[in-house]
Amino acid sequence: MKIALVDDEQKYLDEIAGLVRDFGTQRCCQVETVPFLNGEAFLEAFEGGGFSAVFMDIYMDGIDGIAAALKMRGIDRRCILVFLTSSMDFMPDAFSCHAFEYITKPFSPQRIFQVLTDILEVLPPPQKYIEVISDRKTVRIFLDEIVSVITDAHYLDIALSDGEKLRCRMTMSEFVELTDGDSRFLPVNKGIAVNVEYILEFKDSCCVMENGTRFPIRVRNRLKIEQTARDYNFRKIRERHAHFARRSASADIRKED
Repeated sequence: MKIALVDDEQKYLDEIAGLVRDFGTQRCCQVETVPFLNGEAFLEAFEGGGFSAVFMDIYMDGIDGIAAALKMRGIDRRCILVFLTSSMDFMPDAFSCHAFEYITKPFSPQRIFQVLTDILEVLPPPQKYIEVISDRKTVRIFLDEIVSVITDAHYLDIALSDGEKLRCRMTMSEFVELTDGDSRFLPVNKGIAVNVEYILEFKDSCCVMENGTRFPIRVRNRLKIEQTARDYNFRKIRERHAHFARRSASADIRKED
């Protein structure tokens, strides 16, 4: 998790940062905190998808936490927002910010740990990655960046979403083992596997990718290949809906409490 801490009192920034580090150590998860002493500095640095969560003080000099959170929501509606406050007077206004939780000052380690535990439960799983050797360098690749993998003799040519191509001395079976058989990689022909999430369409016995690349499909398995791709996308949609339904239900319960 990467968490932004926004508070105009340094003692609270230090205290929460320490508790977050303790939580990460206890739960064996990597947690990074980025402190901001005012809302203006936070908004200047904030960008969509940049943080897993934001712990925001409501009462601050300059722009207050409610106003900063509303501006944040104009950039990213999904980032988890936790308000820090010494008074509940602003709570009606805070509902429009779609806050995940509220923590009253002074706060206890138990309270911070519980909120962090709840955040972990609703966050999507961390991105998977593999490490390969290309051009004599060890390169870390996130699986969702891989568009296609093609066998060429004793090598694999790996195409990435940013247009970069890596050439690695590896077999297709070794690649599959390295990814733990990740279901997003679909074999469409001998020595060719594509990332289902980058498929644009199936046309004229070819698999057409979003970047315009076309791969011939093994004719006798065409229907099975197309059905596998449809099943994967349907499953991903259901998982995404279930994730946001759980998150919405958790938020509703907290509002009732």
